[in-house]
This record gives sequence, C-alpha cells and structure tokens, in this order.
Amino acid sequence: MPYQYKVVELREKMIGGKMSGDRLEKVLNEHAGQGWQLKAITGADVKGRMGPGGVEGLLITFERPV
Repeated sequence: MPYQYKVVELREKMIGGKMSGDRLEKVLNEHAGQGWQLKAITGADVKGRMGPGGVEGLLITFERPV
C-alpha cells in the first residue's frame, strides 16, 4: 500500500522558550482529524525567520495511505 508523508516544524516563538505539551497535542489532533498518523518526532534545530541561528524545535512526521 503506498503512503504519503508530511513533515511539520514545531518551535516556540522565543529563543529558549519551553516546548508546550498542549501545543504539540493540538497539532497532533488537528492532523489526526485529517487522516494523518504520527510516524516520528525528532528534536532538531529549526531555523527562525530572522538571522542565521536556529532554535530548538521538533520535526513531526506524519503518514497516511494514498
């Protein structure tokens, strides 16, 4: 069975901000409602909109059958 994948970057808006469990839960539930299943969560440095530095964040990988 073929699958499709989606990767979502999740980070806090402020450098050094704590990752909110409520925010993560909301993202997971929104995607689950669209038929996406959680495949993996990976910690990563996610580039911000300004400047060369990154902030700690999560890469969330979802999959669903095509």
